[in-house]
Amino acid sequence: MTQETVTSQDEAERRLALAYAPPNQRAAMAALFTLDDALASVLRTTREPMVGQMRLTWWHDALTNLDGAPPPAEPVLQGLARDVLPLGVTGGTLAAMVEGWEELLEADPLSDTALEAFARLRGGTLFVAGGAGADDPLQAAGTGWALVDLARHARDVELAQRAGTLAAPYFEKALAARWNRANRGWGALAHLARLHDAAPPRRVGRALWHRMTGL
Repeated sequence: MTQETVTSQDEAERRLALAYAPPNQRAAMAALFTLDDALASVLRTTREPMVGQMRLTWWHDALTNLDGAPPPAEPVLQGLARDVLPLGVTGGTLAAMVEGWEELLEADPLSDTALEAFARLRGGTLFVAGGAGADDPLQAAGTGWALVDLARHARDVELAQRAGTLAAPYFEKALAARWNRANRGWGALAHLARLHDAAPPRRVGRALWHRMTGL
């Protein structure tokens, strides 16, 4: 399995992103992180790919069903129905995140194509779903973020290096523009990921500059 549990660094970065987000978007952002954690947990706690696929299929169906029925008594789904779907995001859209995580069930070694599909469907969907609809490069930022997040948590050194290399052009595209204030929480996450090897003061300072300027 390539994905470890959420770390204290992950939690700190999410708190920072939530603080940078407009108050009316914070609940949705938190609910989306909770969904991402639940999907990561499937792969982290499953040894057999077939079992992992079955569990992810359950999530895919459950998310899609949110578009036509009330959520079941499952906290993650209830949070999404309460805080994310009212923003105009559909359960079917969120189900793409499941498809991203399914890419990691591919037999090793994971191809570059599978890594980029994972990152686009997981991270790109996450950022776009949580974004405020402004013309910001959320898809590219989320894809780069997901590649670096995988690299940081991977046990396979070679896979981590490839994922980090693949992330670079996505960050170049995403972080060259000035971001609208409404989406700077997501932009800050992308900057933190791009500088994941830098000292904490530099990383936090760069995120703060992005919050103030959008750059």
